[in-house]
Amino acid sequence: MAKNTSSSAFRKIDVDQYNEDNYREEEVAELQSPPAGPDESEVIGLMNQGKHIEALKIVLRNAPLGSKNQQVKDGALGLTLRVLLAIKSSQVEEAVGALDREQVDVLMKYVYRGFESPSEGSSGHLLVWHEKAYAVGGVGSIVRVLTDTKRV
Repeated sequence: MAKNTSSSAFRKIDVDQYNEDNYREEEVAELQSPPAGPDESEVIGLMNQGKHIEALKIVLRNAPLGSKNQQVKDGALGLTLRVLLAIKSSQVEEAVGALDREQVDVLMKYVYRGFESPSEGSSGHLLVWHEKAYAVGGVGSIVRVLTDTKRV
């Protein structure tokens, strides 16, 4: 038979703190200053020197994920697509292999954003990037990209 202890310690837990409606992600994002995007002159300079992988790393590292300015995001997208399309299909695997997990996720975000507004010949090249990024990041990378609220 159960023993009645008349303990009320469990009643001191505030269960409302776990309510989804109380969490404000925007407030957390406002505390951090969003990056203004990659430096276009630096990226173009690296591409002119033939250092496409280094240019890709800089573009992915400085992606304006937390920015609310659509012009900054569109400018970063255009620059990133220029870098992605400048790298030959035979060098894509090497480029993706040089990235860490977070950069692969940002790359996937740009690949999906590139699919939204395809240009002449970009879709086939972006499919190659998607294939190689999927080989490194797996399904988890796709799920993280599709569920993340921070868009590029």
